[in-house]
Amino acid sequence: MYGQYTSSFTSGAAPVSVKEKILEYIRQKLHFTSFQLIIYGFMLVILIGALLLMLPIASYGASNGIHISFLDALFTAASATCVTGLVVTDTVRTWTPFGQFILISLIQVGGMGVVTVAIALFVMSGKKIGLRQRSLMQESISAPCIGGIVKMTGFIIKGMMLFEFIGAILLAPVMIRDFGIVKGIWYALFHSISAFCNAGFDLMGREIPFSSLTAYAADPLVNFTIMSLIITGGIGFFTWQDIYKHKLNVKMYSMQTKAILKLTLFLILIPAVIFFFTEYKSLPLGERVLTSLFQSVTPRTAGFNTTDYSTFSDGNILLTIILMLTGGASGSTAGGFKITTLGVILAAAHATFFRYDDVVLSGRRVPHKTIRMASAILMMYLILFLSGAVLISAFDELPLRECLFETASAIGTVGLTMGITTKLSSISKIIIIVLMFLGRVGGLTVIFAATRDNSTGGGRVPRGNITIG
Repeated sequence: MYGQYTSSFTSGAAPVSVKEKILEYIRQKLHFTSFQLIIYGFMLVILIGALLLMLPIASYGASNGIHISFLDALFTAASATCVTGLVVTDTVRTWTPFGQFILISLIQVGGMGVVTVAIALFVMSGKKIGLRQRSLMQESISAPCIGGIVKMTGFIIKGMMLFEFIGAILLAPVMIRDFGIVKGIWYALFHSISAFCNAGFDLMGREIPFSSLTAYAADPLVNFTIMSLIITGGIGFFTWQDIYKHKLNVKMYSMQTKAILKLTLFLILIPAVIFFFTEYKSLPLGERVLTSLFQSVTPRTAGFNTTDYSTFSDGNILLTIILMLTGGASGSTAGGFKITTLGVILAAAHATFFRYDDVVLSGRRVPHKTIRMASAILMMYLILFLSGAVLISAFDELPLRECLFETASAIGTVGLTMGITTKLSSISKIIIIVLMFLGRVGGLTVIFAATRDNSTGGGRVPRGNITIG
C-alpha cells in the first residue's frame, strides 16, 4: 500500500518520497522573494533573541528589582539586532554575562546581516551556493552585481573580525585598568563589536545608569578608538574592498567610494566645527576637540555619547537629528537613509539650480532611476520619522522635541536619546520597534517585499504637464 502510494510521486526511474514531495509543494506554494526572506530572517532572529533574553539565566531580575516583560525583551532584542542601541533598562544592571553574550551575538548578526551569516554557514558546511542564494545576498548587502558575492562574504567576515579584534586590543588597557583583567577584556571586546557594528550598546551603567561613555569624554584612546570603529563600520564593506584593491590610488576608486569618502569627511568636520564653537565653549581645549568630534561621529549611527543631549540647544538638536537620519553608507553596518542618498539628492538640486541637463556626482552622470529611488527613500524616512514622533507625543503626552529626537534615533538605528525611552508606553515601544526594524532592513526592502513589480514594459501612459515650485 505504502509502496504504491510512494510510486505515484515518482519522476521517471528515480523514486521520490512523500516527505520530499510535500516539502517541494510547500516551497512552491510559499515562494518568497529575496526582499521577503530578508525581512522574515530579521524577524526570526529578533524573536529568538527575545525568547533567549526571557530566560532566567539572562537577567538579574528580582535580585536587582527589575521585571523583564516580553515586550521589553522584544524591544531590547530588536534594538540589538537592528544595531540601534535604544534600551528601556540599563544593559549592565539588567543583563547577566549570559544575557550580555546574547546581546552582542544579536549585534554581530545584525551588523553583518542575517543573510551574510546564513551564506557563511552554507560555505563552511560545504554546501553549494545557488543563484537564488547569491541573489538574496546581493539584495541583503546592496551589492551592485551578483558576481563575486560568495567571495565578498568572506571579505566581510574577515574584515569585521580584524577591525573588531584591533579595536578590542586598543580598548583593553583602559578597560583592564578600570574593571580588572577578566571583566576588562570582556568590556573591550563588547564595546569594540558594538562600535564597529554601529550599535551603541554599552556596559558603563553600573555606577550611573545610562551613562554611556561620559566617563571617558577626555580620554583620547577611548574616543579615537570608538570613533575609528564607528567610521570604519559606517563607510561600508564595498568601500573597504575598493580601498583594499586600489590602496591609495584614489583615481581608481569607484564613483560610489569617492562620494562616500567625501560626504563622510564633510559630515564629520562641519558638525564638529559647529559643536566646537557653539556647544562646548566652557570645556578645556583638548576635551572640547574630542567631544566635538565624537558628537559629530556618533549620530551616524552609533549611539554612544560622551555628553548629555538634554543640555543641547534647539539648533544643535536639529543638526543631530539630520545626522541621525542621514546615517552611513549603503552596504554597511549603519542605518539611516544613507549618505549616498543624500549625495544624489544634493547633486540633483545642484543640477536643477544651475540648469544642467545631467545630474553629476563624483564626475559621473547619475541615472534618472537612481534619482527617483533616492527621492522616494528620503520621503519615506521623513514620513516615518515625523508620523512616529507625532503619535508618540500624542499617546504619551511627551514634548514633541524629545519625540522627534527619539524617532530619528530609531529610524536611523542610532540609539541616542534625550531620556524618554524608559518613559514610553507599550504602544510607543511598539512604534519604536517598528521604526528600528524598518531602519535596519531598509524601507525600500519592505515596500518591495509587500508589492509586486508593476513595470509596464514598453507601454506608457500619456504625458501631462503640472506646475511646481
